[in-house]
Amino acid sequence: MNAKYDVVVVGGGAAGLSGALTLGRARRKVLVIDAGEPRNAPAAGVHTYLTREGMPPRELLAAGREEVIGYGGEIVTGAAVAAERVEDGFRVVLDDGSAVVADRLLLATGLVDELPDVPGLAERFGRDVLHCPYCHGWEVRDQAIGVLATGPLAMHQALLWSQWSDDVTLFLHTGPEPDADQREQLAARGVTVVEGQVAELEVREDRLAGVRLADGTVVACQALAVATRLTARTGLLAGLGLKTEDQEMAGHVIGTRIPADATGATNVPGVWVVGNAANVTDQVIVAAASAVRVAAAINMDLIMEETRRAVTARRTSTGHAGGPHRQAESHGGTGWHEVSLPPEEFWDAFYGEKSQVWSGNPNVALVREAADLAPGRALDLGCGEGADAIWLARRGWQVTAADISRVALDRAAEHARAAEVADRIDWQRHDLDASFPEGSYDLVSACYLHAPTDLPREKILRAAAAAVAPGGVLLVVGHAGWPSWEHNPPEGVHFPSPQEVLDSLEPAAGEWEVLRSEEFERTQNTPDGEPGARKDNVLKLRRLV
Repeated sequence: MNAKYDVVVVGGGAAGLSGALTLGRARRKVLVIDAGEPRNAPAAGVHTYLTREGMPPRELLAAGREEVIGYGGEIVTGAAVAAERVEDGFRVVLDDGSAVVADRLLLATGLVDELPDVPGLAERFGRDVLHCPYCHGWEVRDQAIGVLATGPLAMHQALLWSQWSDDVTLFLHTGPEPDADQREQLAARGVTVVEGQVAELEVREDRLAGVRLADGTVVACQALAVATRLTARTGLLAGLGLKTEDQEMAGHVIGTRIPADATGATNVPGVWVVGNAANVTDQVIVAAASAVRVAAAINMDLIMEETRRAVTARRTSTGHAGGPHRQAESHGGTGWHEVSLPPEEFWDAFYGEKSQVWSGNPNVALVREAADLAPGRALDLGCGEGADAIWLARRGWQVTAADISRVALDRAAEHARAAEVADRIDWQRHDLDASFPEGSYDLVSACYLHAPTDLPREKILRAAAAAVAPGGVLLVVGHAGWPSWEHNPPEGVHFPSPQEVLDSLEPAAGEWEVLRSEEFERTQNTPDGEPGARKDNVLKLRRLV
């Protein structure tokens, strides 16, 4: 194995191999980690898969591996036992102690069938103990088929299996008693209903012969349909900050899955899911087909990140040639330069250059000024990677956090999940020149709204003031001058004082109480990592009416 891949696919079933094949044809460097335990291994053949009807599952997978390898993909046999985000992507650890790193992860880990606790059931599963009529119904057509009831969907199962045989028996076992309408439907389809719990299976010459009830009665059947609980494999989820959710059918829980959007993207940026781990009802052909769509989304996500990096590199090397130049202060106050990109493109490229731009610590002025405030609703403007919003949420605030960069917001949301405060923060994308978060707040924080693109700071701060509820606080923190390492600053640049910020808000008489208006000095590392200093200012106001 190599040390670094574009994509690591965890799971070598039909979904994982289909995704890897698609990515390999897209010229991506792909590794498939395959534990060699496909869910359908006990089955004699794969069904309803056009051109592959009846093919043994392991033959289908062997052919798939050859195709993936033919396009440069790599496959390793082993179990992925841990996964976590690291600075340059995701690190996946295998059961032999080896590890690989990838820019993106595709989880195709499948699911586990949890069978009812009936002696002999597990040994026959996939042979004459069956779960899906579309997968196995043709092979047991016209035979005596039993349906083991363990939940409210047993009625649905019995009616469904009656399409393949006129000899269907519903064993009520631990399932609910059918009501009068349900019994009438079962009778109309010729389904026999048997009361009492099933004690064990009757097997003769390695074939299912019948079902023995708790009272000793044996009811003959040649196949037994069961409803398994379909549980997504969760071994890697904790390290990635992912959790499963219940999946329902007809209002009843049938298993668990890893939640994802229509493209397969989970709520952890950079991690996708496909196949039965994403939808427990997908058959083999559906899982393989959906993996093509998901792999295409992953490839496009990589393309966009690579494009952001290329744009940044081009801007650095060409001085932003080809567009109108504007000179403004950089976001962190580390210098001045020209910018020609639209604001959203600039900030996405800015955050996309590194896996983490800021220290991860909240602004010192916010900590000092908000520590004694009673938690309520807070609005964090220009939230970046989310350190301020997460600090507020940890102290009990319900936070709305806004930024123009989707890259920054996705990263901030991931940090919030890791800090276990995701339910207390609403991340919203806004170009504050064009849109503004709705609502009123007990605290509105606007820290360092300086930008290397055109930014109507006074307009935004007036909107921020309007969003403060009576009794609430507006906190505006900004730079008061050049940092200590800027020896030749441009001329004609003005840093507004706290009083000038207050005047720009155009407050009405008696509307605000000034709690703090001052300049302070703080330490900040230089671009070379050496200790430096800069002066900032803070304006803290309380709305009176």
